[in-house]
Amino acid sequence: MAEALVADLLRERRLERRWRWVTRTLFIGGSLALSLLYFFLWAPQLGWRVGPIGDVVGVVRIDGEITQASRASAERVVPALRRAFESPRVKAVVLAIDSPGGSPGEAERIYRAMESLRAEHGKPVVAVISNVGASAAYLIALHANKIYSGQYRLVGSIGAVLASWDLHRAAERLEVSQRLYASGPLKAMLSPFQPTTPESDAKARTLIDGIGQTFVAEVRRLRGHRLSDGADIATGEVWLGRDARALGLVDGIGTLEEVIRNDWRLNWYDFGPRRGGGLLSVETVADLLQPILEQVLARLSLQVR
Repeated sequence: MAEALVADLLRERRLERRWRWVTRTLFIGGSLALSLLYFFLWAPQLGWRVGPIGDVVGVVRIDGEITQASRASAERVVPALRRAFESPRVKAVVLAIDSPGGSPGEAERIYRAMESLRAEHGKPVVAVISNVGASAAYLIALHANKIYSGQYRLVGSIGAVLASWDLHRAAERLEVSQRLYASGPLKAMLSPFQPTTPESDAKARTLIDGIGQTFVAEVRRLRGHRLSDGADIATGEVWLGRDARALGLVDGIGTLEEVIRNDWRLNWYDFGPRRGGGLLSVETVADLLQPILEQVLARLSLQVR
């Protein structure tokens, strides 16, 4: 009798353990299935996609003003460039540019990273200007192998601008003054509450002329053999795409879709950067999952073949 009770107790314990194992398995499997469903169905609506699958042209966007806090900052564009260049599926990289310009320092970080990645991976880079490719945005485009623009786009603004407000007369009328202590006569030259001096005006002019002349020299170095004879590119103006083509500032007329179709006849994959940011941004998740997903997709491709 006692042995039968012990046997029944052991059987109940085994059934309980099996049921617990089944329950945990179903919970983990269900959670994994829901996670995969989210990434494959909902994440694309937030701007993130699994892939690329198959050979593609990688599109990296220079979108909006180029500043440290913008979507076109080096902090966001360089990782997108790295993902595009390092993906074995990407056969060429296209910069989709729609920007009025911004910080030359940020632009320099972007194009230097692009040149380094191009030298490492040997992939061609083409810039396509949609709407506006001016100032620092054109400085980035300069370092692509070719530049295209639509005929109604705005291209150029080669030069530099340094601006500050002069509010010292308004402050005097309000009987407001600023106590300013500077270690040198030009340390506070851009303060809006201090009158401009001949020395500060000359220094500002020297700085801005130096930046502008460096920009012009860079254009002539990289596109000198393509510039039309007598082209005055140092006026700071912008040109329509067709006029920029005549001056030699761009290599051809075409939209993003036309350039990709005519040059490579491949689908394209958008590497961003896209809207959003922060620790758990879409792009942060993409950076973490991209290498894993590419390995899985590569194995699936080998199995299918």
